[in-house]
Amino acid sequence: MEHSASYQAIFFPADDRLPHLVTLTATRLRTEPNSGAPYRCGHMPHPEVFMEHLADARGAPAWSYTAIDRLEGMSQPLARPYVLFAPAAARDGQPFPRNTYVRDVQGAFYEDDRAWRGNIVVAKYADLQFSAMVDASMADFPIVKNWLTTHRAE
Repeated sequence: MEHSASYQAIFFPADDRLPHLVTLTATRLRTEPNSGAPYRCGHMPHPEVFMEHLADARGAPAWSYTAIDRLEGMSQPLARPYVLFAPAAARDGQPFPRNTYVRDVQGAFYEDDRAWRGNIVVAKYADLQFSAMVDASMADFPIVKNWLTTHRAE
């Protein structure tokens, strides 16, 4: 890919595999970045590489994103926020499978109608302005896991 960069991201497979690091590629945007968190750094991340059964992208991506900028009970935001990418549009129109790891983490707080579904990719950013992507590591895993414990899919 022309003008691309690669970053380590945390991957939460929908099946019974454990979370692990993957290499997330991002390509340089050819136009001015829009105001969405994952685009402010001037790169388009490609989490769809890790998501199965996505609809063919025609313009807008077939995934959604959610900024992770603070944990439950925190008065200050995280210095280095994250963006969670989840599949949004399936090729066959069927719902994506429930993410079993996230379901197990949420335990008694799990809500089936608001379950995280499909493979999830979490990227790390340098600051609250989302000005640059940076490598995540498994040291970031407890923060993201904590956030997933108390947050449901929208």
